[in-house]
Amino acid sequence: MPEELIKYRKIIHIDMDAFFASVEQRDFPEYRGKPLVVGGSPEGRGVVAAASYEARVFGIRSAMPSHKALKLCPHVLFVPTRFEVYKEVSNHIREIFRRYTDVIEPLSLDEAYLDVSTDKMGIGSAMEIAKQIRQAIKEELQLTASAGISINKFVAKVASDINKPDGIAFIGPSKIHAFMESLSVEKFYGVGKVTAAKMKQMNLHTGADLKGLSETDLVRHFGKQGHFYYRIVRGIDERPVQPHRETKSVGVEDTFEHDLSTLADMNK
Repeated sequence: MPEELIKYRKIIHIDMDAFFASVEQRDFPEYRGKPLVVGGSPEGRGVVAAASYEARVFGIRSAMPSHKALKLCPHVLFVPTRFEVYKEVSNHIREIFRRYTDVIEPLSLDEAYLDVSTDKMGIGSAMEIAKQIRQAIKEELQLTASAGISINKFVAKVASDINKPDGIAFIGPSKIHAFMESLSVEKFYGVGKVTAAKMKQMNLHTGADLKGLSETDLVRHFGKQGHFYYRIVRGIDERPVQPHRETKSVGVEDTFEHDLSTLADMNK
C-alpha cells in the first residue's frame, strides 16, 4: 500500500470493557457493583477467565489461578462461563460494526479493528463513527466499549486502552511521534516480560529510548523483531485490516485436579 494512502487511513480499534464479567453483571443485577470473577472454582484448580473492574481493584487479572484471586479478595464472587451467550452478544456487536464498514478484522469475541477510511454511511469522521458505535452498543446491549482511533492498527489498539473503561482516544498523525516516544516499552506489541526486562537492563524504558538505537543495533540485540521495533517506534505500521482473517477461537481450558505427566493420563 502506498505510503500516502497508509498515512490517511482511518482505523478504529474497539475493545469491550471486561466483556465476560460485564455480560454477567448485565444479566444478573445481584452481581452489579461487586467484585466478580468469571471462570473456574477456587476450590479446585480453576483459572480466572475474566474479572470485573471491581475485582481488578484488588489485583485480580485474567489467567490468574482462582485460589489466588480469592486470597486477594475473600468476598469476590465466582461464576462459570457462558460462552454461547458471549458469542451471541459478540455477533450483535459485529452487526453494529457492519452498519458502518465491511472492512472488519475480529481479534476475539470482544475486540476488532475497523477500517473506516470509506464508510457506508458517508460520515467521513472516524471519531464520529466510533462514538456512534459505542452508543449503539450501550443502547442495544447495555454494555460499554472503549475505542482507539488512528491511522494504523498499532496506535489505534494502544489508544483504545488509554481511557478505559467506557472511553475513547484519538491519536492523529501530528501526535503519533510524541505518543510513541512517551510509550513505555511494555506497551509495544511483541514485548513480553522477558524482552521488557532485557530492555530495562539496557536502560531502554520508553519509545524515545528505543528510537535512540539504530536499526542495526536493535536487530543485533533483539533479532528480527528489531526491524519491527525500529519501524513501530516511528509510528510506521502498514498492516491492513484483514476482513477475511479467521477469528481466533474461544479459549476453553480444563485444569486438572493434580499435575499430570503423561498423555495417557490426560486422555483418561
